[in-house]
Amino acid sequence: MNLLFIIPIFGFCYFAPIHALITHPPLSPMADPVLPTQKKPPFSQIPTQNQAVSPVCLQCIGSSEIRVVHHEDLNKRILVALIVASSLLVAILILLSCLWIYRLKRSKKSNIENAQQSQDTSKGLSLGPILDKFNPLRMTGKKGSVTVIEYEWLVSATNNFHEDNVIGHGAFGSVYKACFNDHFLAAVKRIHVAGPDAHRAFENEISCLSRIQHQNIVNLLGYCIHGDTRFLVYEMMPNGSLESQLHGPSHGASLSWQQRMKVALDIARGLEYLHERCTPPVIHRDLKSSNILLGSNFNAKLSDFGLAITGGIHGKNNIKLSGSLGYVAPEYLLDGKLTDKSDVYAFGVVLLELLIGRKPVEKMSPSQCQSIVTWAMPQLTDRSKLPNIVDPVIRDTMDLKHLYQVAAVAVLCVQPEPSYRPLITDVLHSLIPLVPTELGGSLRVTES
Repeated sequence: MNLLFIIPIFGFCYFAPIHALITHPPLSPMADPVLPTQKKPPFSQIPTQNQAVSPVCLQCIGSSEIRVVHHEDLNKRILVALIVASSLLVAILILLSCLWIYRLKRSKKSNIENAQQSQDTSKGLSLGPILDKFNPLRMTGKKGSVTVIEYEWLVSATNNFHEDNVIGHGAFGSVYKACFNDHFLAAVKRIHVAGPDAHRAFENEISCLSRIQHQNIVNLLGYCIHGDTRFLVYEMMPNGSLESQLHGPSHGASLSWQQRMKVALDIARGLEYLHERCTPPVIHRDLKSSNILLGSNFNAKLSDFGLAITGGIHGKNNIKLSGSLGYVAPEYLLDGKLTDKSDVYAFGVVLLELLIGRKPVEKMSPSQCQSIVTWAMPQLTDRSKLPNIVDPVIRDTMDLKHLYQVAAVAVLCVQPEPSYRPLITDVLHSLIPLVPTELGGSLRVTES
């Protein structure tokens, strides 16, 4: 009876099975563990009612059994967790690899599609909205990023290159007004390739303008080769060239002081793009008023890149002396040294044309010519004489302080020593405050 009472209590309290009590008898606190060679105590040694069970012994027995079971279960759980984590990691790596391969294939496919689409619009030409107005059935192919146009289409658009459609003349040919699809106007330059210079200028024009895009540089829409004649098709600039506006029949009457400052600012922005933002930098080498075209709002764009070259400093040993009389910098004319400061000198001459209204070179007699720089320099630095040499069309229409500032910029640009000339970036920042905000500058005009 006593034995039956003790065993259930022992199993309920310590969750130890009966066979554990039999195989692992209770130990006294000071007793040594029973060695395997020792005989197992008889069953009669199980305490009875008169023999109290030691709590310490019971605790030792229970905790020993529980501790063994706990470590075995923990090891199994750790092993399972490691296997699951490794499997998840491998699955994630496989998934990421698949995604990377998929994205790589999509990227290659996208690059191929973009390369095909960019034949019309890459490297500086925004031909999309413009070429939509051309009949694509009339285009025979493409070279680089410039469209090839059929010769018959040019003949039809210019009325067989009729003299009434001539809008300008260049060193190698004439420029014609062309009407495509009864609405879209363009300018077609016809070049007679009579020597290597004309052919080189044609190729250079396509090479430069096919990779240049800027709001102040004319857009090249296409080209055509027909026998020994080459054709370049540009966007139409309604107000012609700056030369025709200043020295033509109107003698600059259409250009106010503010519009002239806007033209100067646009030219500076175009040159700043060529010198500072193109890689490699581009030297125009033939900047002059006839190569500055004016849009409907007298926005100016640089044109004629047949003589343009890329790179930094060039000497007379590796380039041929080219340019227009009156615009060529002294160091380039005398020593053949060409840098971006040569364009700055030409810009200074154009600025004097805008300011004074005179041509860069004027004949004093059949055998003598005088440049605008030589004539104007002594008077540009004299504030009492400066207002008297300003173009009569704009005289007394500007703030004298602004007039002095523009004259100072022009004087610096036409310095004989190129190191004394400013960078075109400095010129640009000097002109921005002189142009009204609505014309692209930062000048805030207040009505008196």
